[in-house]
Amino acid sequence: MFFKQIYEDGLAQASYIIGCQETKQAIVIDPRRDIDIYLDISEKENLEITHVSETHIHADFLSGSRELAAATNAEIYLSDEGGEDWKYNFTHTGLKHGDKIKLGNIELSVLHTPGHTPEHIAFLITDKVITGKPLMLLTGDYVFVGDVGRPDLLEKAAGISGTQEISAKQMFESLKLFKSLPDYIQVWPGHGAGSACGKALGAVPSSTVGYEKITNWAMKINDVNEFVDLLLKDQPEPPKYFKMMKKLNKFGPTVLGGIPHPAKLSLPQLREAVEKNTIIIDTRDKFSFAGGHIKGSLNIQDNSAFSTWAGWMLHFDEPFVLIAKDDRIVEITKELVRIGYSHFYGYITGLDRWANHCNELEVMKQISVKELLNKIDDSNLEIIDVRSYTEFNEGYIPSAKNIHAGYLTDNLELLPKEKDLIVYCGTGDRSAIAASVLMRYGFTNVYNLTGGYQAWQNEGFPVMINNKDN
Repeated sequence: MFFKQIYEDGLAQASYIIGCQETKQAIVIDPRRDIDIYLDISEKENLEITHVSETHIHADFLSGSRELAAATNAEIYLSDEGGEDWKYNFTHTGLKHGDKIKLGNIELSVLHTPGHTPEHIAFLITDKVITGKPLMLLTGDYVFVGDVGRPDLLEKAAGISGTQEISAKQMFESLKLFKSLPDYIQVWPGHGAGSACGKALGAVPSSTVGYEKITNWAMKINDVNEFVDLLLKDQPEPPKYFKMMKKLNKFGPTVLGGIPHPAKLSLPQLREAVEKNTIIIDTRDKFSFAGGHIKGSLNIQDNSAFSTWAGWMLHFDEPFVLIAKDDRIVEITKELVRIGYSHFYGYITGLDRWANHCNELEVMKQISVKELLNKIDDSNLEIIDVRSYTEFNEGYIPSAKNIHAGYLTDNLELLPKEKDLIVYCGTGDRSAIAASVLMRYGFTNVYNLTGGYQAWQNEGFPVMINNKDN
């Protein structure tokens, strides 16, 4: 058997390619939209991709199943569990609990594992050359290393009310199936640490059933009500783009036939984009951005969190300009296409030409934690903590107001334009995004707290926890 995990750091997402080395057939599970990596692997290993499948209708990335099937003539196998409301609305071969997919000596047995979503399935893998017993379990968003799939996304992200408690109870029942499996079976999940599909995902790429029985918090709770309460508690805020991902993945993403490449803009084209108020995503580091940027730009740094924050800040129907290095534009484009953003207006590599032609650059004001401490009682000051509510509740700067960075545009009316706004997060990255958002919407007196809450704590300055001084 050939087996390989393909891991995408930006979304903390895992897909898998499994092949029979005798018949040369292969299946890809949960492919991402940029499919070149699967084609390269299959060519290198002399395999033919004949099957494509998914564990569920994904919310955090755009599926590559249709893209891969169009490129390889592979057949698509998808869940037909969960009822009519949860069926894929494009051509596929349906899968039910107990069904099997056979690729030569490899057999994948389908397990219906609702909880994260009603249609969710997992795959038990048997290599019959070795044994007639299953050896691996591809769990998707059913069981992670150290955690289980969150049941609240349908309600919080997709807006389907009344589903999260029902889904949590379904997860409780689905875990009974997991616990009944032999301890030796390997567990290969759909996500790792950093994914918004759970709250306590481990950083190691795989596990075993036995290991999860011992270490995973969800396996230790036998009371359904306690389980539901704990599973729903403190789940991270789902990015706004999740709702659109659900819709597009259910009805089938458009087949691109390749990854688009944004055009490199001339100075007149850039000027025209600025005059149209086209969104500009400046991927430079936060300090370069603060030193000078095109007015109205958003600072989403080119790091491992780029995909997630682009999903928070961009609209699917709006074109945008990228500011990125030439050697990074291809990868950044892929990261955006993976979450459904392909309305590229174009890109530039830097601001030298813009500045050298007498175009003004805007700066982002910075404030140190010591400066903030000295003026914290100033009535003309408003402190905005843009971290998650969980982080905020664990400790925050006195008098700070918590508005998650992703929800700022929904709460602009709560912020006084006449006051100095001090924006902070953990270390300064998310607050750089948030400050750039506020500046785009006309707030001129915005300051990013250098070093964020971590720097404040390191200095031993007072914090609040659960509304009590500490």
